[in-house]
Amino acid sequence: MQRTSRLLAAAAAAAALITGAITVTPALAAAEPLSQGRPVTTSSTEFDWSTGDNAVDGDPGTRWSSEWSDGQWISVDLGSVQEIDGITLDWEAAYASGYLIEVSDDGSGWSPLYSTSDSTGGDETLAVTGSGRFVRLTVTERATAYGVSLWEFQVFGPGGVTPPDPSEASLLSYGRTGAASSQQNDGNCWECSPDKAFDLDPASRWASSPETGWTDDGWISVDLGASAHVTSVVLQWDPAYATSYSLDVSDDGEAWTTVYSTTTGAGFKETIPLDADGRHVRVHMTARSGAYGYSLWEFQVYGTGGAPLTPPSEPADPDFADLDLVWSDDFDGAAGTPADSSKWTIDPGLPANNEQQYYTPEGNGFHDGQGHFVIEARREAYQGREFTSHRMNTSNRFHAQYGRFEARVKVPEGRGLWPAFWMMGADFLDGRPWPYNGEVDVMEFIGQDPDQAYSTLHAPAYNGAGGYGSGYGLPDGSNLSDDFHTYAAEWDSQGIRYFLDDQEVFYADRATVESTRGPWIYDHEFYMILNLAVGGDWPGPPDATTPFPSRYVIDYVHVYQ
Repeated sequence: MQRTSRLLAAAAAAAALITGAITVTPALAAAEPLSQGRPVTTSSTEFDWSTGDNAVDGDPGTRWSSEWSDGQWISVDLGSVQEIDGITLDWEAAYASGYLIEVSDDGSGWSPLYSTSDSTGGDETLAVTGSGRFVRLTVTERATAYGVSLWEFQVFGPGGVTPPDPSEASLLSYGRTGAASSQQNDGNCWECSPDKAFDLDPASRWASSPETGWTDDGWISVDLGASAHVTSVVLQWDPAYATSYSLDVSDDGEAWTTVYSTTTGAGFKETIPLDADGRHVRVHMTARSGAYGYSLWEFQVYGTGGAPLTPPSEPADPDFADLDLVWSDDFDGAAGTPADSSKWTIDPGLPANNEQQYYTPEGNGFHDGQGHFVIEARREAYQGREFTSHRMNTSNRFHAQYGRFEARVKVPEGRGLWPAFWMMGADFLDGRPWPYNGEVDVMEFIGQDPDQAYSTLHAPAYNGAGGYGSGYGLPDGSNLSDDFHTYAAEWDSQGIRYFLDDQEVFYADRATVESTRGPWIYDHEFYMILNLAVGGDWPGPPDATTPFPSRYVIDYVHVYQ
């Protein structure tokens, strides 16, 4: 349980049109609406009657409106990959002064189409061209204190034209041999060699060496093993990205032909469609985004031919409408007995995050004999600490990838108390350090803010106070500590939805995370953790008003797949 951001960070976006990716034309050519009546998804809905489908129904009297925060988005599925001639926006008074429009062929990898930071609302006609099946608008800055609202969000194009679908191509770069102008290997980036960009591990990366002076000229290349037709390249940049770079191909790794170039690289995740042939593919970087060098979490090449290696298979996404209970603890043990050792590993010892308690091996965690498990924080001297508490986890008992993870709990109120229900990437047990293993906080609670809980993700590119998450409370604003509540996360390969008492409170969308924060590192097994911390960096220390003993009471923990 690391220190967590209390607010959802607003989506960062490119500050200008992306050259080379779009063409701005004087007006919409002969075009027809492709979006009308198509399926829509949104980050949020303000009212039951202001849903996303109102923005594509062709009725200027109905609208979509969002919650009151930046980072809200609306996406329409055109049904197939389509040529796009333009987009029209009819804003209500609550408009976005800054927003980003992106396109995607599969709803996962997104490419920027248009962005602005000085919209004045009203009726906007964006005469842009591109192609994609999904079109998404993400708000980077609201013009008012409210959310955003659109009467209409229409996408235009000739229709009937379906460009080749890049998703039908194979991943050619996985596990193939890489080379680079230099590589970093020190305490800041251990063994950041070229192969790390081709391992499908989004928590490992290649970085150029500071020993070369972090100059503007740098490159990384991959040998696809045989001649290939390349249809797209996906770059997932670390914050040390290239603002100017080219994509080059070669038959022999010596004579290179440039097939794409840009001087307005925006970092994060970039998907570049190509139509090129060669055995070797190179990113040649010529201008840095900052004082450091260059770094890529992933450099993926898609197409046909080559000598592709088969990546590890992933489990299928759950059908959240049809789940089975696969693991549970309803805590029906006799009063005073410890947690079931076949399900839980007790985790004693000193804490992290400057917490003040000692997690004892026994005594602070017990069944109450009424169908609950109690984690009790006490003010008592133990191992040089003033407080004791309890932490337990399912490591080496139960690990899982994807599903619905839920706990019904009653949290304690009081300054400095920090109960949590969270998950750690199981590779932490094999020595991979935090945050490279990934962390999913289903629920964290700070005792001095009894009306708020928090759900957060932590990864190498966003962690601690910079974690990606949100705070939330009950609709009536009452204290969460007053009663039991159910906190849940529904997790698949596309994102994680968080729930409070079966009401969705936050969605960590994979595509949004990749395009605004950094890699999505959650496609592997995790284990669950329950604990009650005392003090620490986030809540601060307890005081004379903090009640001791304080009890974090767990009714059940269930996992569905």
